[in-house]
Amino acid sequence: MPANPAPNEPSSEGADSLAELLRASDDRQLLALLRSRPDLATPPPTDSSVLAARATVRSSIARACEDLDSLSLTVLEALVLLKADEGPVSLDRLTSFFGGEATRGELTSRIGPLRERALVWGPDEKIRTAATMRETVRAHPGGLGAELDGLSERRAHEVLAELDEEERGVVARLAGDSPVGRTEQAKPGAERPDTPIGRLLLRGLLIRRNGDTVELPRQLGLAARGDAPMGSVATAEPPLELDEHGQRRIDDTAAGEVLELNRHVELLLESWGQEPPDVLRSGGVGVRDVRELARELDVDEARAGLIVELATGAGLIDTSPDEEPRWVPTVQADVWLAASPEHRWALLAGSWLELPRLPGLIGSRDARDRLLGPLSEGLRRSSAPRDRRRVLELLDEQPGGWGFRREDDVAAVLAWRAPRRGGSMRDDLVRWTLREARALGVVALGGLSSAGRALLDEDESTAASVMASAIPDPVDHVLVQADLTVVAPGRLEPELAAELGLVADVESAGSATVYRVGESSIRRALDAGRSGEQLRELFERHSRTPVPQALNYLIDDTARRHGRLRAGAASSFLRCEDSVVLTEVLGKQKLTHLGLRRIAPTVLISPLPLEELVEELRGAGYSPVAESSDGGVLDLRGGPQRIKGRGRFGGARGEPAAPNRPDEQQLTERVRTVRAGDQAAATRGNTIAPERGRPSANATLELLREAARQSHDVWLGFVDAQGGATQRIVRPVSVGGGVLQGFDSTRGELGDFPLHRITSVAVVES
Repeated sequence: MPANPAPNEPSSEGADSLAELLRASDDRQLLALLRSRPDLATPPPTDSSVLAARATVRSSIARACEDLDSLSLTVLEALVLLKADEGPVSLDRLTSFFGGEATRGELTSRIGPLRERALVWGPDEKIRTAATMRETVRAHPGGLGAELDGLSERRAHEVLAELDEEERGVVARLAGDSPVGRTEQAKPGAERPDTPIGRLLLRGLLIRRNGDTVELPRQLGLAARGDAPMGSVATAEPPLELDEHGQRRIDDTAAGEVLELNRHVELLLESWGQEPPDVLRSGGVGVRDVRELARELDVDEARAGLIVELATGAGLIDTSPDEEPRWVPTVQADVWLAASPEHRWALLAGSWLELPRLPGLIGSRDARDRLLGPLSEGLRRSSAPRDRRRVLELLDEQPGGWGFRREDDVAAVLAWRAPRRGGSMRDDLVRWTLREARALGVVALGGLSSAGRALLDEDESTAASVMASAIPDPVDHVLVQADLTVVAPGRLEPELAAELGLVADVESAGSATVYRVGESSIRRALDAGRSGEQLRELFERHSRTPVPQALNYLIDDTARRHGRLRAGAASSFLRCEDSVVLTEVLGKQKLTHLGLRRIAPTVLISPLPLEELVEELRGAGYSPVAESSDGGVLDLRGGPQRIKGRGRFGGARGEPAAPNRPDEQQLTERVRTVRAGDQAAATRGNTIAPERGRPSANATLELLREAARQSHDVWLGFVDAQGGATQRIVRPVSVGGGVLQGFDSTRGELGDFPLHRITSVAVVES
């Protein structure tokens, strides 16, 4: 067997014959090639030879194979085994090599697209592939090992017949999916004649790879497989088992997830608006901050990390411009908080779909064994949006109202459709995408929600409208229980939700949210300026069940003790109608550092700021309230921090965008460039007095002017505006002002050619 060409060096024979076929192809075929393999179009290829050389480079072939299904890759492996890189192979030979595992029609259906991508070429009687294909397919094509020198096909069958039952069993196992096996007898001298592996090694029927690995020779593998040289071949994708749930049920389940997601993001913005976490030197959020957030949201750390990534990707959180930056909500967060639930969701879901990061990697370690946390640099993946869409598009193919049973089935289908996409994370990418899609309400019960389908096919605005129809209308009532819990039987009206969130703590969330009322939550509402009477009225007006007497007692008792002390600014003052209480405060040793002194029977003053005075008194067991200059209750809670932000994906700092793929017009222009180069190359042999190297200005002007006078075509070596070298056949019309104006016969149009970009010139004989 001839040696394989060096990596990235295409076989000259393969490239030349491919170049001939490309040169003979029509423009439609060339356009299809560039459309399926856009990397071949950049920079613009100058002619068919250059295009063929690029098409046979190993790295380009590897990219072209990423989207091939399992059967197409198996066809390429079979061609490598049949040595189509060294000589032509007929379709009949290829079909017989599959031994009935794949029909001629199935193979023909794969050969066509492979020809379109220039991964194979030639008619059915003479199919060829590039030498670099051998380096691109897997290490053991077809699950077969390397060839053993001196072992013919006939001798391999004879040897197989001579083996005993145990030895044939070893050969049969290694003739399956992988020809490699591990054994302690692989070292020279360690063979044991009393074992089948030892006997095969002693007879030289296994190839030693290293101290513990052996490989079955290809000839023996083929002999063991008999009439099916390629072994068992999957000619169709595995089935995706579905269950019918009904689209309404899927949408209702998705809507519940949307409301829960919105609540968690709202809590995140509230928490980080008060106490923004620091940005780590390596980027991202610290483990301690993530754990604290998970406790506040009552979720696991993986969910907390996903919420952080979603909020930051949507532009709701960004890094502050300080010397020691922190993760701070942006002004966009206020816009989001004021939006309706469906528009909140649409921003988050749309951002996730295009997020150039993999939240699923949170908690894993990178190549340097560093822990990957939310917003860390190690989560960047420019291919993430494309991988998400692949999963969702598979679900989009299924009938509405149906959902898959098992995630593994989804992974198996996508693995068959593109075995080489995703690398070692291929199946994990599917599972991560499904988990995140469920959290976003894009997928529910294994099926695509109506809003998720609209998001995938249309735009965020349309998706928001579809989601609005699934989200239940807000309710204006609650159910107060005797154990001081309050049940919200659905999404509450915004005003009621805000008031209830002030006076009660969320105990559990879901389709029905359970709140718990306690002394601390009531005090929080009183601190915000609500009175005990207002709180009682809130529950009496909105509860569909009788308000328990215990709740009224708790509100009255807390309100009676709350605010008996009144704090103001002197720097600050403390007043109380009961002078005995003030005397008690003055007499406490642990409060002497407050610097309190009496200025009236019911008034004390302190040099401390009002916020500090109130905090110290609360720490000592009192319940003072802050008083404004007009005597009203003053809310001392700090307002949330906000920064300007950089829009979507700003804080996440995703990978730089990949170079833009050429559009249809640009691809058409590339085809014209290739045709022009081919025509120029064909005409080059009929040129007179070509100039070597860069022509002198005088010689160029004289030759071009003479060609214009005589109406002769000239061959130009030319550098275009993008810096690409190309050739043109031009009939000069005029020469002046540093520009040649002439009719470009290869393009069929009049064009201008700056003289300083002409690298060579020659007259074409008529």
